[in-house]
Amino acid sequence: MIRFFKVLFWFFRGVRVYALVGSTGTGKSFRAKLVAQKYGIEMIIDDGLLIRGDQLIAGKSAKKEALYLGAVKTALFHDKAHRDEVAKALQRERFRKILVIGTSEKMVHRICERLQIPQPNKTIKIEDIATKAEIEKAMQSRQIEGKHVIPVPALEIRRNYPSIFYDSVRVFLRRSFGTGVSLPKIYEKAVVRPEYTKRGRVAISEAALSQMVVHCVDEYDPAIKVKRLAIRDDSKGYRITVVLEVPFGTRLASNAYALQEFIVDNIERFTGILVAEVNIVIDRLTSRRTSAKNRSRRRL
Repeated sequence: MIRFFKVLFWFFRGVRVYALVGSTGTGKSFRAKLVAQKYGIEMIIDDGLLIRGDQLIAGKSAKKEALYLGAVKTALFHDKAHRDEVAKALQRERFRKILVIGTSEKMVHRICERLQIPQPNKTIKIEDIATKAEIEKAMQSRQIEGKHVIPVPALEIRRNYPSIFYDSVRVFLRRSFGTGVSLPKIYEKAVVRPEYTKRGRVAISEAALSQMVVHCVDEYDPAIKVKRLAIRDDSKGYRITVVLEVPFGTRLASNAYALQEFIVDNIERFTGILVAEVNIVIDRLTSRRTSAKNRSRRRL
């Protein structure tokens, strides 16, 4: 019911939500002002911050977090006090259009839900506004130099987050003022180096991670048997594929997503690493009697 009234609140205010989506380090924040100018967007939500023009209105930067996992949670407004602060600021501010930046449409939808604003009317992908060469250059800068962009002037970041400020960059955009003549406008963006890039990355051995996955599956439902495990690590986190033998009639047979969330939540909570995805493959459905015999043989 509360959600329904929130939808009506934004509907009567005529607010439209835009999404800018792209993988980590592809230059979304760098091009946020370009998108805002093109569509006449007044507000931007980026990495835990609410931005209006050249000012930080509310929130806290994910770039200030000591651990990458903490940065992800901040960007998703996981903390209630954080999301309440930004939600109240959104209700207080007068605007018609807002841009939400995320690494996926799912992430943007979750941010909108947590801040109690409408889901996006329009989604813009980074590939639509940047060339392949520009995206590759941005990713190289992120991976090798650890540089991140916040779409506000350097002065704002120096004042609010001096410990992560690194440099600034100016971008020239041409803007029409209704006279038919396009005039150049300078947008300044702050370049930062997040706290979590200074401390290095938390890693875990494949053997240890495999043991944790097996333990999670056993704790979720002892009747389920792990047949094979594949683990891959890249810049976005650990990718886990679990091949299972599942007794017919268990809750997993009808809802594998619950086990996925159980594995991700437990591993991230107890290790601090980032799990990018967990793929569940049900290789075989068996009767509970067969599974009980197999467990008895293993004990012998």
